[in-house]
Amino acid sequence: MKVFLGYLLTPFFHLYYGLVLVIFHPFQVLGHKLFGDHARRKVVDSLNFFLIKGLFLMGCRVRFFGFDALPEGRPVIIVSNHQSLYDIPAIVHGFKKYYPKFISKIELGKNLPSISYNLIHGKSALIDRSNGSQSIKEIFKLGRLIQDNNFAACIFPEGTRSKNGRVKKFKIPGVSTLLRAAPDAIIIPFVINGHSKMMYKGMFPLKFGEKITYTALAPIEPKGKDIEQLMSDIQQLIKAELEQ
Repeated sequence: MKVFLGYLLTPFFHLYYGLVLVIFHPFQVLGHKLFGDHARRKVVDSLNFFLIKGLFLMGCRVRFFGFDALPEGRPVIIVSNHQSLYDIPAIVHGFKKYYPKFISKIELGKNLPSISYNLIHGKSALIDRSNGSQSIKEIFKLGRLIQDNNFAACIFPEGTRSKNGRVKKFKIPGVSTLLRAAPDAIIIPFVINGHSKMMYKGMFPLKFGEKITYTALAPIEPKGKDIEQLMSDIQQLIKAELEQ
């Protein structure tokens, strides 16, 4: 029955997801142009709320954990595993009080309704993976932004999505650059569990009835710690939460 429901409901889920992105795009633009970034941010928060609710169309059981113990009054670096394109709404929604920014490939800054506009006007770092100096410059600029405003920056140190959910080796330069630019930042390991299982065959069919959890682990103070050991420790914490 679950297999049948997966085949039946996946097209409706994709249609819902696409329509939400298209419908919210003009509201985001109008809010920004008429009332400023605060209004645009409210639209983005609502957008991601509805994107998460869309998971219920696939019978998903969605839970958030650990968000009641998040620190305040400091910039935050969210270090997360990366399982799918559905990771982003959970981060925006869960960490919305920190106005989270992302390190994203530059191609996503064009032609995607709602997404591209938010990346650009939300001042995320759009990096050219073939241009190391440009990438470091943009990540450093993002680090200064979160340092000055106590915002959050999210980074996926695996670099690319893990199709099978197994956590890949973490890369160091991105987090290292953020910490140099935002020396007061605290790190929050973030664990996404269930997206890769839902996408067991890619985009079609999606698996019906999967359990999805988003867990903010205990904050880590990075000051005075060796960056290689720090990243290794964070990776192990995330893997342990995923029982890998």
